[in-house]
Amino acid sequence: MFEKAIITIDGPSGVGKSTAAKSVAEKLGLSYLDTGAMYRAIALQAKREGVNIDLANELESLLDRTEITFRRDQNHVLLVLVNNEDITDKIRSPEISRLSSDIATKGIVRTRLIEIQRNIGQQGGIVAEGRDMGTYVFPDAKYKFYLDADLEMRAQRRCNQLHESGSDANMDDIGKQIAARDKQDMERSESPLHPARNAVIINTTHLNADEVVLKIIKEVQGL
Repeated sequence: MFEKAIITIDGPSGVGKSTAAKSVAEKLGLSYLDTGAMYRAIALQAKREGVNIDLANELESLLDRTEITFRRDQNHVLLVLVNNEDITDKIRSPEISRLSSDIATKGIVRTRLIEIQRNIGQQGGIVAEGRDMGTYVFPDAKYKFYLDADLEMRAQRRCNQLHESGSDANMDDIGKQIAARDKQDMERSESPLHPARNAVIINTTHLNADEVVLKIIKEVQGL
């Protein structure tokens, strides 16, 4: 029933988009597209190579020599690869998160990655997670969702993620970083963050992951 569907899940950092999108894709037998990881991958490569992201020619050259792919390991965990290197864990640091937000303001990057994303979604059957999936990348998607949550809860979730990965994190600092990224994402000229006009908005502040997934699946199934 949903094999050709495109489901978009947008929202700011720390609202549970990745967890929800992965689970919805698995339960409905669809592919999961983590578009945020694509921007993080470009950010990581820019940092590694010392690319000046304010120079279009340097960014274009970086994009030309960077191939982003996804695959699942033996435990069905989605891995992010750049030029066949597994960078899944390397793109989750606060530094790469901040740089990816800067990268996302660059029209040349967005144009290139949106083209790739649309090609991936051409046949349907995907759950696309990001910040502009329902508004700009897949505006004709039948099912659109926008997740949101209180800043304090988002900061706490992000801290927990970092602690689980063995990284130090201060909740106040993380909260300030998230707020700054919100501002940048919402005010950028290229595909600013906001809910799609016809998106179902879900506040996840007081919901656990299973409850969010259930709400999305019920909406998709028309229950």
